[in-house]
Amino acid sequence: MSTSTYLLSPPPEPDACELCGRAEALTKHHLIPRSLHNKPRYRKRYSREERLTAIVWLCRPCHKHIHRLYRERELADRLNTLSALQHDEAIATFATWLAAKPVGFKPKARRRKR
Repeated sequence: MSTSTYLLSPPPEPDACELCGRAEALTKHHLIPRSLHNKPRYRKRYSREERLTAIVWLCRPCHKHIHRLYRERELADRLNTLSALQHDEAIATFATWLAAKPVGFKPKARRRKR
């Protein structure tokens, strides 16, 4: 590994989920899914640094909800910024609903509609 690998760092972990605002244990959500990092389409569009550091910090329920709703290509193509996630109607509705729940609340998982 080169030393430049160690220079790339994700944004620092905030105190609360960047979507719902609840102070919970947070997970890293890669705005450009890691499974797509080496695909030519995304290597052309985003620099290595962008692919590695484009991260938002989410609570587990918000993170699971996003991946339940959208496939990785749609996340990389359309929902690749925090602002895009916040303005997506389905995600925003869920985040608003979840924000009113107590810390530690885990919503029941619904099956994905195909």
